[in-house]
Amino acid sequence: MRYQPISGTSLMHSIPTHTLFTVIPDTSTETLLINSYEAVCSVSTLLLDLSDDLSGKHRDVALAIYQLSELSILLLGKAVDQHTPSC
Repeated sequence: MRYQPISGTSLMHSIPTHTLFTVIPDTSTETLLINSYEAVCSVSTLLLDLSDDLSGKHRDVALAIYQLSELSILLLGKAVDQHTPSC
């Protein structure tokens, strides 16, 4: 494992340069869809909260991104429904 020094600190620390997060190769499609759905829901909520603190053009941009995230939620929800039909 290689280490890379962190610059700009008074103490010289090193961090590994390997990947910190990864997706397990044999993860089921259902698990991937559900986790993606939950992640996009979180992004959507954060964007809506952020837009309350903004005004003008910045608020418009945050709300546009929020709208795109809501569309993604609809698409992922439909994909989950199609992949895991009700009993």
